[in-house]
Amino acid sequence: MYSLKQVLFVSQSALKLCKLLQNAEKISTSAIVNKLDNSVKIFDRNTKSLQRERAARAEDVDLYDYLKDEIGFRLADRVFDIKRKFKVAADIGCHRGHVSKHISPDSVEELILCDVSQRNLDSAPVAEGIKIRKHILDEEHIEFEENSLDLVISCLSLHWVNDLPRAFKRILNCLKQDGVLLAAVFGGDTLYELRSSLQLAELERRGGLSPHISPFTEVRDIGSLLTRAGFSMLTIDTDEIVVKYPSIFELMWDLKGMAESNAALNRSLHLHRDTQFAAGAIYQQMYGCTDSETGKVSIPATFQIINMLGWKPHPKQPKPIERGTGEVSLKDLYKLDQIIKEVKKVKIDDDKN
Repeated sequence: MYSLKQVLFVSQSALKLCKLLQNAEKISTSAIVNKLDNSVKIFDRNTKSLQRERAARAEDVDLYDYLKDEIGFRLADRVFDIKRKFKVAADIGCHRGHVSKHISPDSVEELILCDVSQRNLDSAPVAEGIKIRKHILDEEHIEFEENSLDLVISCLSLHWVNDLPRAFKRILNCLKQDGVLLAAVFGGDTLYELRSSLQLAELERRGGLSPHISPFTEVRDIGSLLTRAGFSMLTIDTDEIVVKYPSIFELMWDLKGMAESNAALNRSLHLHRDTQFAAGAIYQQMYGCTDSETGKVSIPATFQIINMLGWKPHPKQPKPIERGTGEVSLKDLYKLDQIIKEVKKVKIDDDKN
């Protein structure tokens, strides 16, 4: 067992260097788009399929559903917020039904469940009253008939797609006019504590570092990608979920159980044991917290969730007002209450006349 003094000896210059390398390791989506034009791949899709199949076959698979179940519930709630009944919807990358089990028959008539794992498809529950179709589908190759879907849902699957712009365009193509895309992906700040701890430990133990956390999409890039694909009336926001673990080892074990382990092509296939212990000590020192009531020490893991909503264009959709047609200046917003009273008074006088 390593003591903290043995492991945690990182100079100020090393910390600065690690921060620079961390920023360099987090590949932005815009850089990915430029590289994809030259057929550069980032993720090993075969490895990701094997990880999902292995996780789906685990006897204790239910233990690792807590995070995806929570995000799936929130995504299903956003579907319910749209006051429309969708005739045909597709859940791309449905996993174990994290969204489908919360979908109401009042919102969807027919649901197409899609996943790379047959085991996941067999275990995905759906509420009674909804017609079900199940298809083996790789998110990298989304194939549906043109203008055949009213709604496309995706919960924590699209962040493993190499060509995200192409995936968005294919989704737009399969949607009917005024159709909706609702999706959630992990954002760039996900697991930043684990990323920095592994980098510092490997820098101190090995004199260099390799990527152990896959790159995630940055929230600033999602809007431009959806706009380039052709979506309109975009709504993009982020959630942050912090989960506490006893140590770094329980966190990495749960990531494996969720099938969210690293699948980057340039990943290191081996993480040395002494580096793991060093990373655990650094994680505990930098981010660890103690419960005031129980006295137990835990470490937080941050998951940033990017939620996106986009509509396929339709002539009857509301459009922005032309520039220059506004009647109230932004500099007068502090007088908003007074302006509203004056407008109401004018309307009352007009009605009397």
